[in-house]
Amino acid sequence: MLDKLASAWRGGLTLQRAAAAAWRRVRSVPEALSYRLQSGPGSANHGKLRACHDRHRGQRCFVLGNGPSLAKTDLSRISGEVSFGLNRIYLLFEETPFRPTYHVCMNDLVLQQSAEEIDRLQMPRFLNWRQRKLFSQGADIAFLRETYWPRFSTDLLSGVWGGATVTFVALQIAYFMGFDEVVLLGVDHHFSSTGTPHQATTSNGKEASHFHPDYFPKGYRWQLPDLETSELAYRMARRAFEADGRRIVDATSGGHLTVFPKADLDQLIP
Repeated sequence: MLDKLASAWRGGLTLQRAAAAAWRRVRSVPEALSYRLQSGPGSANHGKLRACHDRHRGQRCFVLGNGPSLAKTDLSRISGEVSFGLNRIYLLFEETPFRPTYHVCMNDLVLQQSAEEIDRLQMPRFLNWRQRKLFSQGADIAFLRETYWPRFSTDLLSGVWGGATVTFVALQIAYFMGFDEVVLLGVDHHFSSTGTPHQATTSNGKEASHFHPDYFPKGYRWQLPDLETSELAYRMARRAFEADGRRIVDATSGGHLTVFPKADLDQLIP
């Protein structure tokens, strides 16, 4: 046990991070109660999520990360496929006619600062229930409750763990919707910025770890990455999919992620 604690400490666990995690769990108790009262069985939001179950049973989908490699990927090749775009994917829309089938965003800072842009999107969206007041309550927006216990959720109605990356949330959604195969694109799993994981910082406009130069423009608030927790989450996702006879493959060009089997987009889409 002491060895594990020492390893966690060397891996970036600090009193500040531990206290923040504990506070999030305490804060989630009234949040969970409020969610159940407002979005539990019988509510419109509950109905939207329930209707998603097995909607795409047996199909394939693509989950598009936000790494630099995405800008070098010809997304027109997957225009006939079901796909999930994440966070600020819409920054690509001026450069390509491609549009993802679904949009997912859970990060509070992104939702708060980009609410107007996200609210104007024309595809079904899965957003963080905490920020629901920033968005319209249209039929094409479903709100997810974020939980703080590390797990891979197979049931969106019980909430989802963030796993330190919206890609992990998209994988939980894809599982619930019944996809047999998920292909990752643009999940570079590498950041030029360093520092305490999850620490909020202000962009200087020179951050180059995403597909668009203005992904985090100067003055935009964002949180430093936690690749270690992301890898833990990804391993959970792989186990869940493979235990059910399904699979996740990584077709990211030059990506640093090693959790999933690699795939060649040219082989997947001749």
